[in-house]
Amino acid sequence: MLTIHTADEGGAVAVEGARVVGVGTLAEIQDRFPGARVRSWPGALGPARVHEGPLPDAPSPRERIHAVLKTGATAVLAQHVDSLELRAAAQRNDVMVLAAPRPTTLVDLGRADLAVFDEAGTCIATVCAGRLVHRRR
Repeated sequence: MLTIHTADEGGAVAVEGARVVGVGTLAEIQDRFPGARVRSWPGALGPARVHEGPLPDAPSPRERIHAVLKTGATAVLAQHVDSLELRAAAQRNDVMVLAAPRPTTLVDLGRADLAVFDEAGTCIATVCAGRLVHRRR
């Protein structure tokens, strides 16, 4: 399903499946994709982060990966994913395991990894490979 994610600052990202299919202002994206579902978020919309440090402590590998997603990150560094269980949990949740940090961007046909942050820098929502995996209530 085609979904347009937008936030207070007016930027918008159109997502279809696991891919970004458009980046621009909300007006531009709605013109390109009339009838698409629109999700409006309070805060600033941008690319998801790379979690560069150790994964948060939690009772299970799945919960450790979910704790990363709650921070607005959709990628972790391989050096911190040091067990088969953690790697399997990352794979099941489409979290990328990277050899080294890299810049994150939102580009047409790129992987749909984005996040929304409030004024204090707290993650409001995380989209990983096109799926909404976290939203603050």
